[in-house]
Amino acid sequence: MTLLNNPRTRRRRLGVAAAAAGLLSALLTAGPAVATPDPGDSPATSKEVSKSARAEVRDAIESGDIPGQDEIVHSDNIEHLTNIPKDALPGTNSDLAFQGRYAFAGNYDGFRIFDIKNPKKPRTVAQVLCPGSQNDISVSGDLLFLSTDSSRSDSSCNSTTQPATEKSSWEGMKVFDISDKRNPKYVAAVETACGSHTHTLVPERRNVYIYVSSYSPNAAYPDCKPPHDGISVIKVPRKAPERAALVGFPVLFPGEGPDGGGNPGGPTNPGVSKTTGCHDITVLPSEDLAAGACMGDGILFSIKDPERPKVIDRVQDNVNFAFWHSATFNQRANKVVFTDELGGGGAATCNAEIGPNRGADGIYDIVGRGDHRKLVFRSYFKIPRHQADTENCVAHNGSLIPVKGKDIMVQAWYQGGISVWEFTDSSRPKEIAYFERGPLTTDTMTTGGSWSAYYYNGYIYSNDIAKGFDVLKLSDRRTDPAKRVHLRELNTQTQPDYFD
Repeated sequence: MTLLNNPRTRRRRLGVAAAAAGLLSALLTAGPAVATPDPGDSPATSKEVSKSARAEVRDAIESGDIPGQDEIVHSDNIEHLTNIPKDALPGTNSDLAFQGRYAFAGNYDGFRIFDIKNPKKPRTVAQVLCPGSQNDISVSGDLLFLSTDSSRSDSSCNSTTQPATEKSSWEGMKVFDISDKRNPKYVAAVETACGSHTHTLVPERRNVYIYVSSYSPNAAYPDCKPPHDGISVIKVPRKAPERAALVGFPVLFPGEGPDGGGNPGGPTNPGVSKTTGCHDITVLPSEDLAAGACMGDGILFSIKDPERPKVIDRVQDNVNFAFWHSATFNQRANKVVFTDELGGGGAATCNAEIGPNRGADGIYDIVGRGDHRKLVFRSYFKIPRHQADTENCVAHNGSLIPVKGKDIMVQAWYQGGISVWEFTDSSRPKEIAYFERGPLTTDTMTTGGSWSAYYYNGYIYSNDIAKGFDVLKLSDRRTDPAKRVHLRELNTQTQPDYFD
């Protein structure tokens, strides 16, 4: 086991090889295509790295600067309770949602339901085959929602891949009835423009609203033409989910150009993604607030009227952010953490060459009141351990750990592992715990690592792209008070009021 505060740990100048230098150059000078977020619809492929990079990885392992292939290391305050490997669904593992004693794990081939009553021994309750990347997942009551962001022959779970240039192709949202966890039933589908890369629930008593995030329109796609400068809004009646329907497409980036009024990306802003939609949205229903991570822009908006969200403020970071990926509020709703998915989740960006401010978290304070609130940048946070050039590593999905008076979150970093860090002082964030595996391979770049890492009812759950479902126990005086908070349901992009 590696100690958290060992000064020798992972400060080696990994990434000196030409491959990393070439990546840095490309990320700084290329257009928005360099930041295609998240692995694609096809299975992850391996990419060769240079001889010097392979030699450097081997040297780093032998010297103890990084863990060995598949070796598990962690700080003393984290315990790895168990790992459940992939089973009937061989695709890429993606997001997680929780309800009562169950965890719901997305996978590019469908979804899996675990009984986590005993976190040390999760049991598989159901595995549902329903292909369509990236199968972003959430639950509310007896309903489960699944995003499809790959062009399919139809909306069924028996669909096949079909070009987006064909008008008959389908992408969008799927709705399942999970009143019987052992036998989920597919009850509805709603097609949305450019599909559904991710989605966010805004639950009400009678209805569930879904904010659908998608992007990258193309004039050759009949159902995904530019401009695509907003989000799709779906209304799902709880008692009649088969009547789920699109109720609007609010424009978040109005503008006169063919792509709307978002960040123009390169060549105006080299290495920054052009804003042609949103990647992910997090809502804080208790405050009627939402934060949008929208490719080249970060936005704050009001959701008092869930069908008509209103933008309050918009920020850009054209120096260090390539792709605004996701957002997390603190409990007091006076801060937002935005993530930058530099390299699209498939690149080695946790090294000395990329540095501490790119592929990182950006911490913003929310100042002012009402519709006059502004996002004010305070600092960046990035894991302090350099990774090998065969490890994809960048800021990804995480959640708050509910501790009153503190701002602490757990976060996935792909093959960078899982980090627990504090941003109570938004100008001085610091890591307080970590867990990770050594590289999947030492001679090729292979996509893997933790996609999502969330805190739920006393434990950390992670969906590892390649290795499966992990359960961790965090024991630390700074986070132990969170063990007293128990939720009936958690969709991380629908942040609860933990202390209501």
